[in-house]
Amino acid sequence: MIETLLISTLIIAIGMAFFLVRVLFMKNGTFKSQHIHDSEAMKERGIHCVMDQDKEMRRRSNFAVKESSRHLDN
Repeated sequence: MIETLLISTLIIAIGMAFFLVRVLFMKNGTFKSQHIHDSEAMKERGIHCVMDQDKEMRRRSNFAVKESSRHLDN
């Protein structure tokens, strides 16, 4: 039990040390964005964030359901 706790703590400490090195010693000291809309490779493939796709479809479509007109069938 105690060995598992120590090993887990050591793994977490090593991970945090890698994050610290990235922030302190890398140029600009920031993490890269992990969002789809910030990825050049995704932009080249035409892949967008679900939220962006939803906005685009609602803007282009006349079939979008307005929140105020929805009725619950209970």
